[in-house]
Amino acid sequence: QVQLVESGGGLVQPGGSLRLSCAASGMTFSMYTMGWYRQAPGKQRELVSGITGAGNTNYADSVKGRFTISRDNAKNTVYLQMNSLKAEDTAVYSCTTRLGSLDYWGKGTLVTVSS
Repeated sequence: QVQLVESGGGLVQPGGSLRLSCAASGMTFSMYTMGWYRQAPGKQRELVSGITGAGNTNYADSVKGRFTISRDNAKNTVYLQMNSLKAEDTAVYSCTTRLGSLDYWGKGTLVTVSS
């Protein structure tokens, strides 16, 4: 059973930083692309960033230059380092992966950017 558990969210002031973690289990982690999505109140869920098993990355335009995705295959964990946070980054952040035709999601972690 694939499980994804996010952590690291919280309240941060504009301009601050947070690092999110997503611990995976029940899968051969290094083989699969991992993604971070976010959903702000009243908005659709959007892709923030993804990283392949080989370490290739992609980012939404809105976070390029501020967020960095990485993975530690020995720890079965994917990270999202978020710098220069803005109020519009406030959302529930969830990690996801696809195995075959099935998508797996964590429960998410709330990031609130506010002064």
